[in-house]
Amino acid sequence: MLKITVVIGNPKPRSRTAQIATTLVDKLFKPGSYTLRVIDLADHVDHVFTWPSEEMAALNNEAAESDLIVVASPTYKATYTGLLKAFLDRYPHLGLSGVVAIPVMTGADLRHAMGAEVHLRPLLVELGAIVPAPGLYFVTSQMDRMPEIVAEWAVRVKSRLESHLPATLGGLDADLLNA
Repeated sequence: MLKITVVIGNPKPRSRTAQIATTLVDKLFKPGSYTLRVIDLADHVDHVFTWPSEEMAALNNEAAESDLIVVASPTYKATYTGLLKAFLDRYPHLGLSGVVAIPVMTGADLRHAMGAEVHLRPLLVELGAIVPAPGLYFVTSQMDRMPEIVAEWAVRVKSRLESHLPATLGGLDADLLNA
């Protein structure tokens, strides 16, 4: 079974960013083919900036032991949040080696649509993650169409992800748009 962790860097708990990231997982994978752990950093803000922190070390370890991580953040000052950066700064060099990662960013408009590619992807690659597909940038004014938009993105990147995830751990949903 595929082990998936979603890391949400939005300072607001249970945010639209979290909803988009978890919908992405639902659209990519068949039910029952994965386990999902959501790390909503807003729930751990009291520990994110505490060094050392056993709680944060456990969360970092959990994400690093995943087959796939979805790393999601709203756009703040043209990039990801400091909350997410503080979480990722806890990893040593190549601390996410071998983990497949999907960068996700949300924003109010398309002005920062390259944020996932220009800012978040390089950080994940620096940590050793495999980032085989373009990140998802989602304009939050389109929340009423979110399942459809996320499914369309999933169809476009499906083949890139399949070649990097262990086939024995569960397949990507072949009928993504109808899920």
